[in-house]
Amino acid sequence: MAKIVISITCAKDNPDKATVAMVVANAAVVSGQEAIVFLSTEGVRLAVKGYADDIREEGFAPMKDLLGSFVENGGTVWVCTPCFKKRNLPEDNLVGNAKLVGGATLVEALSLGAASISY
Repeated sequence: MAKIVISITCAKDNPDKATVAMVVANAAVVSGQEAIVFLSTEGVRLAVKGYADDIREEGFAPMKDLLGSFVENGGTVWVCTPCFKKRNLPEDNLVGNAKLVGGATLVEALSLGAASISY
């Protein structure tokens, strides 16, 4: 199975970009790819339960549904630990299948051949 990393650096500060990234992530996971969403900078906020509930871009499913579908279909969410801690977010309230990781985890996946796309 091929591995793909979709890097998301935004949330409510650019909901259009964040939404499109999650649409791509869902396309990857349902097409049989090992799909990983890597959240960094403002994107880490998407990993907090309830944060994405009111993100809705016209013409797309709500972010809450996109995140839910991604996880339900086996997608993994990696959350940049330093970015998360910088924002003083609650580590005990992560969305399903999300885990805090350091940059080394991302670098390892990419060095082993994972494709990546960034938003």
